[in-house]
Amino acid sequence: MISRGRALGWSAVFLGGGLAVSLSIIVFVFQRLAVSGGALSLAAVQTAIMLVVFGARTWIIGRRHLGVDGRALGLQPAATGRIGFVRGFALGAILAGLALLIGVPTAGAEWRLDGGLPADWAKSVSITALVLLPAAFVEELIFRGAPLVALSRSFGRMPAIVALSTLFGLAHLTNPDVTALGVANIILAGVFLGAVFFTPGGLWTSTGAHLGWNLTLAGLAAPVSGLPIPMPWLDYAPGGPRWLTGGPFGPEGGLLATLCLLGGCVVAGRRVTQERLA
Repeated sequence: MISRGRALGWSAVFLGGGLAVSLSIIVFVFQRLAVSGGALSLAAVQTAIMLVVFGARTWIIGRRHLGVDGRALGLQPAATGRIGFVRGFALGAILAGLALLIGVPTAGAEWRLDGGLPADWAKSVSITALVLLPAAFVEELIFRGAPLVALSRSFGRMPAIVALSTLFGLAHLTNPDVTALGVANIILAGVFLGAVFFTPGGLWTSTGAHLGWNLTLAGLAAPVSGLPIPMPWLDYAPGGPRWLTGGPFGPEGGLLATLCLLGGCVVAGRRVTQERLA
């Protein structure tokens, strides 16, 4: 058991201090070392910096100061982690695919071929996956790692999940074309991923679900949280109205994604009840 004061204090140090250190290093690297390149390249550099910073803080704060072991932090053994990652990926991909596909009969969404080649699309998806995987892991490490475990042990799982999911949603306030429903859906996605974290596989399962959702949207040429990722061969038109499909923000800005994410919370919640709380 971790006292509430310690849980709140160390979580604030983990999140606030980690963000401050990460941003300082990112600014230094980009300005002083004149890092340049495409959007994916720049994102990869930022992700690498945050991975080092928050990975170190997970060890220092989670393990040493709070005394939480690696398994409790969601860092499950390799065999369990692999299975969890695959299951999480499948669940996230299915939910994202449904959010897009349901838009076809309900909102007039459609895909068009843009003249590229399937091989170009496959290459782009592979490169995108290599960038999105560590990015998903870093976000899970931040919002579903040490702070979630510490706060869960002090306040209970659901209050901890909701609190960190709210921060997760607010972190996307500056994304392009963001809407109130978009932020609400990202908070809901955080609740879904928080529940997944407490299923077998822990952090690896939630990372898989996170990646499955993001990569499916990107691979099917839809924006991811307002961020368009160019995809050769395939173009996506969301149809309308915006409140239903998300419009330029992507499916996360629409009611269809809300329904799919709620379904994901139910599925993940059942696995938590049956396999982690029994």
